[in-house]
Amino acid sequence: MLDEALSSLIMLRLRGLTQSQALAAIRHYGTAMAALTDSQSIDSHWAAILRDAIGIQEARECALREMEFCQEHRIEVIPYSSDKYPLRLRQVKDAPIVLFYRGTTALNHTHSISIVGTRHITEYGKQMCNSLIKDLREMLPNSLIVSGLAYGVDIHTHRACLKYGIDTVGVLAHGLDRIYPRRHEKEAREMLSHGGLLTEYFTGTNPDKGNFVRRNRIVAGMTAAILVVESAAHGGSLITTAIASSLGREVMAVPGRITDEYSAGCNHLISQKKASIITSAADILHIMGWESAPVQGEVSLFPTFSPEQERILAMLSKKDAITMDGLANQLGTTSARVANLLFDLEDAELVVRMPGNFVRKA
Repeated sequence: MLDEALSSLIMLRLRGLTQSQALAAIRHYGTAMAALTDSQSIDSHWAAILRDAIGIQEARECALREMEFCQEHRIEVIPYSSDKYPLRLRQVKDAPIVLFYRGTTALNHTHSISIVGTRHITEYGKQMCNSLIKDLREMLPNSLIVSGLAYGVDIHTHRACLKYGIDTVGVLAHGLDRIYPRRHEKEAREMLSHGGLLTEYFTGTNPDKGNFVRRNRIVAGMTAAILVVESAAHGGSLITTAIASSLGREVMAVPGRITDEYSAGCNHLISQKKASIITSAADILHIMGWESAPVQGEVSLFPTFSPEQERILAMLSKKDAITMDGLANQLGTTSARVANLLFDLEDAELVVRMPGNFVRKA
């Protein structure tokens, strides 16, 4: 009997099937297993692929080799339909079908932020990474910080998280059989027990330029917000923030002097009202509507929701479905804020997101 992880890997290796077609099939059938076992498909292209016995066998052998490697190296294979798959990432149009993950922290996290920025970090950028993470640890220790393990802002973010004890996940542009750049291997190993490493790529995949571009949609999509610490006027991190904004994520930026090259991108985002200004961890909590929780208390079996979340449930109980923009208008807030409010409600299986940006009660 095929399990879901193996089935998903097989679909990624089927000849004649693109990744976008494989994702569409999984979304249609609900699971990769259901897609692969449909013997009466009315879709001629999919039916032809399922009839290709040699192609399926080759894909299966490749998938089994990958599963064997993952089992040997304690790598978790998380398929798109798994409860462990980042809930927010499913909103991405071309979301990964499978994630390879090695680490200790849960990927579905209410208080999660992606921190990005230039490879050419300045002393000011280093100071801001350090102070923001330090204060965030004091105010909201149960946070998750995501970045890309690259030079500059990425690695200084990870280092600050390791220093102050906040879980941090690095999203890689290659397989988990290597670390790139090699200079960050020490931090990567520490992160395995204080967060983790995540990728969509099979072992043996090189860190090619295009992979870094594609991994940015994971960085932008799996968290509640994105923060740019430093960026040039045309920095690559601005592309990541554009993806995050299109997904309804909160975009934030650290301001700098107007004469500083690597603050130009941040200052532009702020001046164009495309990002909220961040000067401290307190600003982050205020913008996100997160309450400071320096001391972790007992976990309740019966979760409580904020007044805004209770209002959303009340509104949805009166209508079949409402758009996120409609909810934002009725609440007098932004779509990004609504997306964050909905996360806990989705996690509690009280609401369901639908095509067309609609939301309904579960």
